[in-house]
Amino acid sequence: MTNAYIKGRGAQHIVPNKFESHHIEYEDFIAAEQSEEGIKTQYIHQTPKQIVNQVNSPDLGFDYSLNPYQGCEHGCIYCYARNSHEYWGYNSGIDFESKIVVKDNAAELLEQYLLKKKDEVKPIVLSGNTDCYQPIERKFGLTRKLLEVFAKYRHPVSIITKNSLVMRDLDILKDLAGDNLVHVMLSMTSLDESLRRMLEPRTSSSVNKLKAVKQLAENGISVGTMLAPIIPGINHHEIPQLLKESAAHGARLSTYAVVRLNGNIGMLFKDWLIKNYPDRYDKVINQIEALHDGKLNDTEYGRRMRGEGPYATIIKQLFNMSYKQYFPKRDQKFALNSKAFRRGGHYKLFG
Repeated sequence: MTNAYIKGRGAQHIVPNKFESHHIEYEDFIAAEQSEEGIKTQYIHQTPKQIVNQVNSPDLGFDYSLNPYQGCEHGCIYCYARNSHEYWGYNSGIDFESKIVVKDNAAELLEQYLLKKKDEVKPIVLSGNTDCYQPIERKFGLTRKLLEVFAKYRHPVSIITKNSLVMRDLDILKDLAGDNLVHVMLSMTSLDESLRRMLEPRTSSSVNKLKAVKQLAENGISVGTMLAPIIPGINHHEIPQLLKESAAHGARLSTYAVVRLNGNIGMLFKDWLIKNYPDRYDKVINQIEALHDGKLNDTEYGRRMRGEGPYATIIKQLFNMSYKQYFPKRDQKFALNSKAFRRGGHYKLFG
């Protein structure tokens, strides 16, 4: 671990890729990785053969996902998706948030998928792994192109994001919402901006996320919030206020998930924690482990998202009590329209 702190980035520690046979350790992370202008984001352009992924995790609540980018510039230190970057030959630390794979042909692949679709129509989730509205979306616009395809074929789509950039596409979202073909979940971790900047340095501020919730709701778009991750000793006490603000800004529902530090994320998070909250280090790590039967992570479906034990019970009770207060007679889930889908090849956009 290094004592230097990289501003504007979540990962503060080099971790090896588990697929590497050799790994270089640097004494000075800053000297090895950072220029005077900071660590610059690199774009790696790819043209994959498929873009829609079937999801086999029954506790996630969706069957298909689509990620136009691999890696995420938001830099959330706790992100479970960091480990997936290793399959591309990069590390789950600074590489994950600074070396972003751009899937240039995402919209074309989605159209090909929809043209061939014969089975039951189910929503496709944008950002099942990495955020489709991360900062580089301003440059490449892949998410907007995808939404244009969803709108053309009237296929339901769900969006999960931590970025108010979603409001750029309000025109398409309103069109989709007219046939109940879209809902948006804004992911919230904290109303404390100093904490938010350390946990997820390049996401939108909590003020802007809530503003996006309000504007989406006012424009007839189904919107909710996801309190994730809840980290005992860090942000669990904010649950009531997060729910209060979510409801006040027009969210129709909210849900939560506790932190789980899979793979190398445990190492990265420990380094982040000791640099930012050294006085809480033992307490926070012990409580996270208490959520997952003495480990930092849990892989069992159904249990991994909510944890178990006394701290999990406290979090659950705090959430349920606050939800009952601020979300009376609110939805428990969104149900999108699957009947408007336009099958066949008469609505081709490309070619």
